Amino acid sequence: MDHHRFDEAYYHRFYEDPETRVVSEEEHAKLAQFVFSFAEYNNLTIESVLDVGAGVGLWKRWIEANRPGASYLGTEVSEAMCTKHGWEHRDIARWRDRKRHDLVICQGVLQYLPDPDVAPAIANLAAMAGGLVYLEITTRADLRDQCDKDRTDQNIYIRNGSYYRGILQKHLVHVGCGLYWPKDVHWPFFELEMCQTVK
Repeated sequence: MDHHRFDEAYYHRFYEDPETRVVSEEEHAKLAQFVFSFAEYNNLTIESVLDVGAGVGLWKRWIEANRPGASYLGTEVSEAMCTKHGWEHRDIARWRDRKRHDLVICQGVLQYLPDPDVAPAIANLAAMAGGLVYLEITTRADLRDQCDKDRTDQNIYIRNGSYYRGILQKHLVHVGCGLYWPKDVHWPFFELEMCQTVK
């Protein structure tokens, strides 16, 4: 991954400028509310959050305002964002925290990793998850059918969804809407609430 791509200009273009940003803080708040409501519905306690690719701090600000009791750790490959927001400078393909977190977030990161880094990154995410994992990964079909091409960064590794599913299912169980559960942690869901059979 070319870490130098993720400078102030990148984040201003895609996350700060109202004319060009891919998502507003208000729109992101709906996602955060959904993830935490899903956890609450399933009686899952979120006391610790790991945000891989914390960027401009959308998750951190929402959590501080709405779930102030939860601890938060943000990591970034962007030196600019680490300097600006105080994130830990980490490369998810090469770093694994020693402890597990109740919620692991990796939003808009994996599509920037070259092929050799994707599998170790996913393995590291799963190993650090003590509960829910939220993933957002742009695929070939997304770019073709779903994304606003004026706002979406298309300078990514364009891969089929099947590529990611093949790696993800080795470590995680999909429970819907971008949410996953680590296979090595007992799951709180009924069988048909999960998108694959767990063996």
